Amino acid sequence: MALGLSGSEDRFPNEPFREHFVAAERGGLHRVAHAGEHAGPESIRSVLDVCGAERIGHGVRAVEDPSLMAELRASQIPLEVNPTSNICLGVAADMASHPFDRLYRGGLALSVNSDDPAFFNTNLTLELLKLHQTFGYSPAELAGLSLAALRQSFLPEEEKAELDEKFRQRFDALGRELFGSPVEAPVS
Repeated sequence: MALGLSGSEDRFPNEPFREHFVAAERGGLHRVAHAGEHAGPESIRSVLDVCGAERIGHGVRAVEDPSLMAELRASQIPLEVNPTSNICLGVAADMASHPFDRLYRGGLALSVNSDDPAFFNTNLTLELLKLHQTFGYSPAELAGLSLAALRQSFLPEEEKAELDEKFRQRFDALGRELFGSPVEAPVS
């Protein structure tokens, strides 16, 4: 279970929720907060400090601050990146200018997400396909991003291990069906 905070971080500060996040941590709840989409790197630093965020919704504006990028890389706090949503909301002009690849190549922990699929007319398959078409990610890299999302989840370790095996079996089958050979997802 987790406590999450979302909304326009540029208009609604997270400071009023500090005690809620402190109580959530004391109660053993995970903490997730939205930051670094419309507001810059300072909003990411704020959710790390104020909310004790263990995952960050969006976080794409981290690319504007090399020291923050280094901190996120070192801590491996995952960013839940939603490329199509970011484009539709004007965070990036198009997929080619979206910061996903800079975050990925920068070694940050990322997952690919669809935000609100019905509203943004997308789904995870389309998001992964766009990343492949724009940045040239291989099937193995895309499989790795899918596994990263699983590993970054708050599921119990035993469930993650079971799902990891199912994911790998499905990657193998899809690779054979679509490419004539299995997709070898990276092992972490």
